[in-house]
Amino acid sequence: MPRYGFHASHEQIAPSQLLRDVQQAERAGFDMAMCSDHFAPWSARQGHSGFTWSWLGAALATTTLRLGTVNAPGQRYHPAIVAQASATLAEMFPGRFWVALGSGQNMNEHITGAKWIGKDLRQERLEECVEVIRRLHAGEEVTFRGRHVTVERARLYDVPQEAPALMGPALSPGTAARAARWADGLITINTEIESMREIVGAYREAGGNGTLALQVHVSIAPTLSEARDIARDQWQNNTFPEPIAHDTATPEDFDRIGRYVPDDVIAGAVVVTDSVAGLVEQLREYEELGFDEVYLHHVGQDQAPFLELAERELLPALRA
Repeated sequence: MPRYGFHASHEQIAPSQLLRDVQQAERAGFDMAMCSDHFAPWSARQGHSGFTWSWLGAALATTTLRLGTVNAPGQRYHPAIVAQASATLAEMFPGRFWVALGSGQNMNEHITGAKWIGKDLRQERLEECVEVIRRLHAGEEVTFRGRHVTVERARLYDVPQEAPALMGPALSPGTAARAARWADGLITINTEIESMREIVGAYREAGGNGTLALQVHVSIAPTLSEARDIARDQWQNNTFPEPIAHDTATPEDFDRIGRYVPDDVIAGAVVVTDSVAGLVEQLREYEELGFDEVYLHHVGQDQAPFLELAERELLPALRA
C-alpha cells in the first residue's frame, strides 16, 4: 500500500494560509506533503503565487513531514541556485526534502525575457542542469559550459550529508524513459489509467528503479454539483495537452483558452466526486499501477473541509 501525502498548491492559496493547511494535514494523518513552484497561477481566479523556497523552510520547521517540490531549473532559476537552495533544506532537515526537476512552463519562465525554447531543447537544458546540481551536491567546484547552461567556479560550502533525492516529473512515456537515466524516482499526475500505465512502464523498461510517486487532483464535496463547480472554477485550465499547457504565457491567456472546456474533459484531469467510497475505489485503481507515494490535491481554495474529511473518513478507509 502506498503512503499518502498532501499537495499544497501555491497558485491557489496565500502562503500564510497554506502553511496552516500543511500543518493541519499533518494533524489529519497525512504521511508527507509536496508543493508547486510557480511565479504565476493557472487562472486569475486562483490569484496566488507565493515563493516556494521561503515557504518550504517554514513548513519543514513547523511540521515533521517529509516535503518536496517541483522545480524547473535553467531559465527562472540558475541550476547553481537550485543546488544551493535544495542543499540548504537537506542540511537543515536531513532525509525530509526532495525536489523534482522538470523542463518548465512558459507561464513561469517568460518573466526573465529570455526566449522560450522548444521541448527538445528544454529537455537538453534540464539534463545539463541535473549534472550541475548533482556535482554541486557532491561538494565539487563546478565549471560547466554546456549548450544551454554556463557555470563558473561554483561550489557549495554547506553540503548535506545526504543529498536530496532528485525526482523526474513526466507526463509522457518519452519523458519518463529519459528520466530513468538520471532521476532517483518518477512523479506523474492522474490521467487515463492506460496513459499512466505507459508512463510507469516506460520508466521501468528504461532502467528506472526509484520511487514512483503520483499527484492526484481531486474535487470532493457534499454534492456532485458542488464538486463539479469547484473543479470548473479552479482547475479547468489544467486540462490542456502539450504544447498549450507549456507554451501559454499568462493566467489571462489560460482563462481565454479555458472558457469552454466541457465537464467531461475536466473530469479527465480531476477526480470529481461526492463520495469517499468512490474516491477510495478510484485511488485503489491507481495503487495497482505500483505507485509508492500518492499526493492528494483537493483543487478547492478552502482546504479545511477536505482535511477534516481526510482525517475522519478518507485516510482511515485508504489504510483499512
